[in-house]
Amino acid sequence: MREGSLDAPTRHVVDWGNPDFVDAGRIDAELRRVFDICHGCRRCFNLCDAFPRLFDLIDDSATGELDSVDSADFPSVTDACTFCDMCFMTKCPYVPPHAFDLDFPHLMLRVRAAEFRRGERSFMDERISDTDTNGRLGTTFSPLANWALARKNRLTRPLMQSACGIHAEAELPRFNAASLVSVAAREPLEVNREAPAYPRRAVIYATCFSNWNDAGIGDAFRRILAHNGIETAVVHPGCCGMPKLELGDLADVAKRARTVSGKLLGWHDDGWDIVSLVPSCSLMMKFEWPLIAPDDGSVTRLASVVQDASEYIVRIARSEGLTDGLEPIDGPVTLHVACHARAQNMGAKAAEMLRLIPDTAVNVIERCSGHGGSWGVRTATFETGMKVGRTVMRNIARHDPAGAGVVASECPLAGLHIAQGVARLEGREAPAPRTCHPIQLMARSWGLEVRGAG
Repeated sequence: MREGSLDAPTRHVVDWGNPDFVDAGRIDAELRRVFDICHGCRRCFNLCDAFPRLFDLIDDSATGELDSVDSADFPSVTDACTFCDMCFMTKCPYVPPHAFDLDFPHLMLRVRAAEFRRGERSFMDERISDTDTNGRLGTTFSPLANWALARKNRLTRPLMQSACGIHAEAELPRFNAASLVSVAAREPLEVNREAPAYPRRAVIYATCFSNWNDAGIGDAFRRILAHNGIETAVVHPGCCGMPKLELGDLADVAKRARTVSGKLLGWHDDGWDIVSLVPSCSLMMKFEWPLIAPDDGSVTRLASVVQDASEYIVRIARSEGLTDGLEPIDGPVTLHVACHARAQNMGAKAAEMLRLIPDTAVNVIERCSGHGGSWGVRTATFETGMKVGRTVMRNIARHDPAGAGVVASECPLAGLHIAQGVARLEGREAPAPRTCHPIQLMARSWGLEVRGAG
């Protein structure tokens, strides 16, 4: 047996339909096998809170080994996983095809799936994970919804904490006044026919976040593409299922994968490129969907053609070339490379993209923000998320002590979380820098007028 993994990592199909997959005894045995390997290695001690919790359980046990840790204490570890995939992608030397066959995130997914199958999810958990329903309601009643969600609202936020388990101090995203899909449909853009990339066409998968919460990201992207000679259409056949994945509802994820893949591939077959705006959704399409629905040809085919937004811009720059006119960005610029962008194994494409902007130094941070979807705003885990992200927040505070610059994060939720964390740093008197998506910074550099640009 070779020490460490010398081959490219691979992942197994998520066999969620097999009764053994959710069998409590088999899961406990696998948890003990994997936890014991992690205990002997400990390379992941500085990632998410799951590993320090595991190592503390072992170190504080009677024997100092896993054999004296009660399985009843394991949920403190499994509940701390945010599915960032960084242990699998960047730290663990024992991932498949190594003989130890260790995939920590997907083992945590198996635990969540078993909990879901046993009915260990509340009605409110289900509702929070239904982002499309929430989005439709939120955009329909956006003035009321945004008033209620505001962190400074001392009437509604304590009630939300009691009823929904959403921490009263967590910064929450606002809702659009109208969906990105509807805005794009009523405001078609003129395509620059003189641009090098003309006559490319791209269909933009809106994602729940840009469709319902921040249309500025999608608006910036379609204006960038139009400026560069690319005709666009914006669609949202449904959520990618990442919130359901976190919940453990894998049947729902598989259903969404089949539905969305079928709709998007119709565009691809007509000659359109397929681009996703948010890395978490891109990751689901490229990597998680094919493992959850491996027998669906549409799912596997989509995985091979979908591109992340930053990845797409870089590809155009390298092939046809971009339109001239990019101008420097004033003030300090920090890029937070989202974990789910790193997990796509495509390189730091957002960093490559922002380096196309002339005379603009970019402070690049490749570290977890500690948000992790709904995990980062829940009452039980909000402060833990702030702790996990503190390294990122301190880095930004050092780079921009006056708060005069901008932080671009590929994950919009991470951006909110980071800005709040910077403002909360001990001794910090300056405001936190503004936050935006890297795509919005590119639009700003070109001088394009867009909604919500950073």
